Amino acid sequence: MLGRRWDLRAVHDAQVTSLVREAGVSDAVARVLAARGVDAMAAADFLHPTLKVSLPDPSLLVDMDQAAARLVAAIKAKEPIAVFGDYDVDGATSSALLMRFFRSVGVGVTVYIPDRRIEGYGPNAPALLKLRSQGVKVVVTVDCGIVAFEALKAAAEAGLDLIVVDHHKAEPNLPSAAAVVNPNRLDDSSGQGHLAAVGVAFLLVVAVNRALRAAGWYASGTPEPDLRQLLDLVALGTVCDVVPLKGLNRAFVVQGLQIMARGGNVGLTALARVARIDTKPTAYHLGYLLGPRVNAGGRIGQADLGTRLLSTEDPDEAAGFALRLDEFNAARKEIEAAVLREAIEQVESRAATDDPVIFAIGKDWHPGVIGIIAGRLRERYDRPACVVALDGGMAKGSGRSVAGVDLGRAVMAAREAGHLFTGGGHAMAAGFAVEEDNIPALIAFVQDEVRRQLQGEQFAPFLNLDGALAVSAVTADLVAELDCVAPFGAGNDEPRFAVVDVLVSKADVVGSGHVRCFLTGRSGGRLKAIAFNSADSDLGHLLLTAQGRRLHLAGTIRADTWQGRTEAQLIIDDAAPAF
Repeated sequence: MLGRRWDLRAVHDAQVTSLVREAGVSDAVARVLAARGVDAMAAADFLHPTLKVSLPDPSLLVDMDQAAARLVAAIKAKEPIAVFGDYDVDGATSSALLMRFFRSVGVGVTVYIPDRRIEGYGPNAPALLKLRSQGVKVVVTVDCGIVAFEALKAAAEAGLDLIVVDHHKAEPNLPSAAAVVNPNRLDDSSGQGHLAAVGVAFLLVVAVNRALRAAGWYASGTPEPDLRQLLDLVALGTVCDVVPLKGLNRAFVVQGLQIMARGGNVGLTALARVARIDTKPTAYHLGYLLGPRVNAGGRIGQADLGTRLLSTEDPDEAAGFALRLDEFNAARKEIEAAVLREAIEQVESRAATDDPVIFAIGKDWHPGVIGIIAGRLRERYDRPACVVALDGGMAKGSGRSVAGVDLGRAVMAAREAGHLFTGGGHAMAAGFAVEEDNIPALIAFVQDEVRRQLQGEQFAPFLNLDGALAVSAVTADLVAELDCVAPFGAGNDEPRFAVVDVLVSKADVVGSGHVRCFLTGRSGGRLKAIAFNSADSDLGHLLLTAQGRRLHLAGTIRADTWQGRTEAQLIIDDAAPAF
């Protein structure tokens, strides 16, 4: 009904059979694992990831040892240290993680988070020079800095020692710094390029802790911190930065969710309370309930509020921060809804083109929501999207991409070609600043760059399916088994199945425009299903008028718990007639 091709993920039957036999999983779950490149030998580590297996030696990252040595020297000499972080969740968690670690080893640090509207993204010379005038000797940039050439040069010339901790794509030339720790440096062979900045920051903490131990820091009575207690922050930043949930990232999130469930971080506990999370936290809670609230401070409110919430030890202070972030998030939703309406109207008013990237440009659009709007447009149109906010001759833009298109690379190429004032990012997301007069040239350049990446192929919206199931096969036992494949996110999509040849016995509208269905199968079985926000769509109309007709339904399978009973429920993504 939604014009998308249903594609069954290709797997080898022999690999599926081996997984069923060696890993002890069902055929359905074996197909899910095989489609994600997991064989029988790797299944145990994938299903039960641990840091003991996944955590690399931090020294494998270029400049890590230099960074750790400089920080240990600063700690021993009592030199003032500052952390300069980004204003998004990855930056906030990275900054809070370093703040908590330094506090645990008896060292206070200054944290600086720039204002999105006034200062923009990344390190700026005035802020760094201000820190230097306050006596700071060492600045650690987190989730930013890899392309801040002019600002870092000015700071270095003023006598600051800079340590860049980033994960965004690097250029052949690196900024002026005592150490540049970034697994996406061109000369880094650590294999950890999929990490979020908070993951790189955690590896830095491991390296510094190890160096402090070797230097005898803990022999004087200072207790050595349990670094595992920081993993809740690592999990939050990793999920919210939409990096691939594979390898070390998967272990970070699985272990971090366990730490988070214990409630040790009073800020996260307070935020979960205002977000009305009363169950064991999952990646969904991080990405859709906690993350947006942490982001709201940097988007439309107070830039450093997320970092302050995540680093405080005072429950009363945390409760106040959490309530303010919740209020900012509610305001953000209103702003976002208005801008999204304008963006959709703009996109749909244009004549159809074969341009691979969607651009929406608006005056007075709040720069704090343009990244969210880009994500919404990407989801709606199944292609990369960039949203640009005009503001007095200079414009700020944010983009979100799809699998197969490296948007960060396209934006960096545009900056190198002189079309941008600043710009950078990674495969799935990018940000930039551009002079208003240069916008047409920028759009043309990015379209051509993405066409080169696609090598002549056209976008074809599709749904990836992990298998086909009868209604009778969709059970609570299957839900429990699929849960072992979690956490789901980038690089590990939630499994999606076609539930075939179903009869819609009843359908009605519930909540704010959701269509609820009750299904029966040709060979038996009964299943509840729901299509969210679909009542006014072609999909919703089909479901509401399908009584007595047989359909194939595509969607994800989740638990539906009510009054102590857990059953399976299908979350419908698409439907097709069963001829």
